[in-house]
Amino acid sequence: MPQAPTTKQAAFLAVPVREALFGGSAGGGKSSALLMAALQYVEEPGYAAILFRRTYADLALPGAIMDRSKEWLSGKRARWNEREKTWTFPSGATLSFGYLEHEQDKYRYQGSEYQFAGFDELTQLGESQYRYLFSRLRRLKGSSVPLRMRAASNPGGVGHAWVLQRFITERRPDRLFIPATLDDNPYLDREEYVKSLQDLDPYTRAQLLNGDWFARPPGRKFRREWFAVVDEPPAGARRVRFWDLAATEARAGADPDWTCGALLAEQDGRFWLCDLRRKRATPQGVEALVRQTAELDGREVDIWMEQEPGSAGVKVIDDYARRVLMGWSFRGHRSTGSKEVRANPFSAAAEAGNVLLLRGAWIGEFLDEAESFPNGQHDDQIDAVSGAMAMLTTNNDVASFLAAMRGTGG
Repeated sequence: MPQAPTTKQAAFLAVPVREALFGGSAGGGKSSALLMAALQYVEEPGYAAILFRRTYADLALPGAIMDRSKEWLSGKRARWNEREKTWTFPSGATLSFGYLEHEQDKYRYQGSEYQFAGFDELTQLGESQYRYLFSRLRRLKGSSVPLRMRAASNPGGVGHAWVLQRFITERRPDRLFIPATLDDNPYLDREEYVKSLQDLDPYTRAQLLNGDWFARPPGRKFRREWFAVVDEPPAGARRVRFWDLAATEARAGADPDWTCGALLAEQDGRFWLCDLRRKRATPQGVEALVRQTAELDGREVDIWMEQEPGSAGVKVIDDYARRVLMGWSFRGHRSTGSKEVRANPFSAAAEAGNVLLLRGAWIGEFLDEAESFPNGQHDDQIDAVSGAMAMLTTNNDVASFLAAMRGTGG
């Protein structure tokens, strides 16, 4: 390699865990760290490594990771195969380059075996793509080569929320984050690079210059710090599940709405958001999700569903009541007013510190949506929680009657 690892890069190369993320600010030496990690075992016969970016064009950009590999390895003993986009070393070890532009691209690597999978700019990818590549990590029995998943990224991008949740919020000892800033890279002209970032908006600049994973434009309704995280609601709290339906599958190049179901508990004017279920699916897939969630929640949880205007909305509620959720306490609810107006009681309760979140993997995506509401791309989770709160606060007579009926076996 033409450069010695920086202190942070050396730490990234030395961590003894299967999964690690390197990065934060732009200019911290992420791509070099990832390429160094991929080359660590090329003297071992049979070693196979692969490095991903979202598109092939991203891989081939000047200074990007594949171009950098050519700067480092051309003229040495490694051989480059342009068609396969693969380096082969004297030991027989290989380093390949791949892309994951669309969800189904992950299946291009089905049947392949690697001991190292690296992802440059991980926040540009989906979590399902990343998790699928774990299935490609294999080695022969008795091999001393470790199986490693390594990634490098700045904050921001379509995958920001899941990367933040997986590597920073969860803080697992077997899944490490090595932060790196511009100050950690002595090979870059810091002063000139800082100047190049000054024209960015303050939030993007905070992400790229400071590696701030929590920098984002504030919304008008919610702040992340309003929500405390707890382990369980109090015993005896009333609970409802409210569904905001959509029936569109995820597909390449589209960003459709989500079906979302919020489980909310209330006691003495305080609310506990216990669970959020989200899915993009066909109508049949949505029905299966709603039914399965009802089974998991139990029959003591009242179920409400947003009822769309007109006869079609009546038909959907009737169909769920007679076929999907027969035997549960289930009703439709016709909402009035804009989504922003319906979210006002939820916003006020959260600002007063009266909304708590039960610890779970869904929290990161919920807080990201809440902070961007009402200007974000999606508002399905906020709609579902707002609906649940309305049912707990404006349908007290119905809730009390249903609770009394359950208590008497009625």
